[in-house]
Order: sequence, then C-alpha cells, then structure tokens
Amino acid sequence: MVSLEKSISLVAATITDVVSLLDQIIANCILKASRTGYFAALYRKMTIGVQEGIGNGVFDDGSRMETLDVVFANRYLAAYNQFTNGEMPCKCWKTAFEAAVSDDLIVLQHLLLGMNAHINLDLAIAAAQISTPETIGSLYNDYLKINTIIAGFFKSVQSDLSKIAFPMRFIELVDPEQTNAVLNFSISKAREAAWANALLFCEAGNANETPLINTCDNVVDSVAQKILQPGAAASVLTNLVLRTEQKDVAQNIAFLNQD
Repeated sequence: MVSLEKSISLVAATITDVVSLLDQIIANCILKASRTGYFAALYRKMTIGVQEGIGNGVFDDGSRMETLDVVFANRYLAAYNQFTNGEMPCKCWKTAFEAAVSDDLIVLQHLLLGMNAHINLDLAIAAAQISTPETIGSLYNDYLKINTIIAGFFKSVQSDLSKIAFPMRFIELVDPEQTNAVLNFSISKAREAAWANALLFCEAGNANETPLINTCDNVVDSVAQKILQPGAAASVLTNLVLRTEQKDVAQNIAFLNQD
C-alpha cells in the first residue's frame, strides 16, 4: 500500500483536539493534492457544528456528547493514521482511502465514501463504547440532534458542490429520489443503521468484538462498492459532473474547507 500523505500522530482528547488534527490533515492534503482532504474538510465543519451545539446547550447531556464525538473522531483518525503508515484499516475505510487516487470519481462520491465508513461503522462502535445496555437508550435523543446537525451541513456542502460543478444543480431535477437518498436520506438511513448496530454491539457486551465488527464492516463496504459503481443511469450524471468539476484537488479542498 502506498502512503499518500505525510504521517501525523493522531489522537484526540477533546473536540478542540479533533478540529486541530483535522486542520493538520486538511493542510497536508492540500499540500499533497490528496482527495482524502475532501471528507476531512466536510468532517471538520460537522465537528465544529457539534461543538457549537454543545456550547449552546442543544444536547441533553453535553459532556456525554463531547465524549461520543471524541471517541467517534478517533475512529477516523486511527483509520487515517493506519492507512498513511501503510497499515490495514477496516475494509470500508480502505476502500475510501484507496479511492482518493482515482480521478474518475466526482467530489460527492469521495464525500459519501467517507460518510459511509464513518457513520455506518465508526458511529455504531463509538456509541456502544460509551454506553451500557442500560444507558444507551438515554443517548438516542441527542443522537437524533446530531443527525439534524449533520444533515444541515451536508445541505451546505451540496450548495458548495454546485459551485464546483454546475450540473450538480440538476441532480434533484433528474432524479429527486436519488438526490434525497444521496444528500439527506442516506445520512438519515446511515444513522438509523448505525444506531441499530450500536444496540447490537452494546448487547453483545463488547464493542470491540471482532466478529461483529467484521460482519458490519463487510456490509458497510458493500455500500461503498455501490457508491463507487452507482449503475448505468447514475453514471451518466456523474460523468457529466466529472467533466465540469474543478480539477484542481487542492483548490477544491480549500473551497470545501472555507467557513
């Protein structure tokens, strides 16, 4: 496996740490023109949104949500570190990171590969790790609030992508159901799947139980393969977007990362 970015020691203890480490990853990806920076830029915005929500008292238990956010982020940071050090992350992250070298995917596909791995697998594990079978139910309300924050930032990114490639504005007109699934619905469904998996991991008594995680990883990676190869009809549209997207990777990352 070839390392695409300079290795960075990545372990966060607070949400502020998470943002700082994401800043390092983004800067490095801009320097190396690595498409891995697309998801990192999106994730930074979402993390800041959660951080602001905690500060504004949006959540029922702000302290617990910071713990969840940090455990959640460290899953991504660990996978990134593994890949850049030539080690083997889980399948779904391996697929997402290896796809970063491809110039045949649109920006949206790179974002979705990251969202798929991080929500469907990482979030389930993180929620289970900070909970017990007796306490996980009380997490659900705040879990839904995070979903609202994530959906809001993704809508903002949709607007950003339409500036990078004008045909993105027509996706909803071409296939509204697909658009909702990609830009909003799939996030919601991924969160629902992650919650179901979190309950499963929690009931199993060990969030790190390898067979369960491997099974979940295989399912999540199967979704990643569909993102990579969305089918003939969707490919017509993605090819149109691809032809008109800004080709400068570093510029795209900087654009997605702007406040």
